[in-house]
Amino acid sequence: MKDKITVYEKPTCTKCRELNKVLQERALDFQKVNYYLEPLTAFKLKELLSKMQMSARQLLRASEPIYRELGLSKSTHCDEELIALMIKHPDLIQRPIVERGSQAVLCRPVENIKALIK
Repeated sequence: MKDKITVYEKPTCTKCRELNKVLQERALDFQKVNYYLEPLTAFKLKELLSKMQMSARQLLRASEPIYRELGLSKSTHCDEELIALMIKHPDLIQRPIVERGSQAVLCRPVENIKALIK
């Protein structure tokens, strides 16, 4: 697979750092996007969700204070509304997300990267 690898991350995230180490150990060329400094657009987030075959709700970080503040565990928000909330509050997005060509995977656990770097 020759497609470039893009990692959407928060640099202080433990799983993101673990993934970075795995990719470096395999000498793979990859680009990192800190989505706190370079926010994801709704279009890009929808594209990633489609590639991961996930709903917006599946990508939510339920452990974040903002998740509880917004009452998302009992909400009936549609995907469009949840995506808008994730864009506004990036802490709601599970990470790291790795994209390669027409595929993407949430690397929680980090071993999920194997699906893209066979």
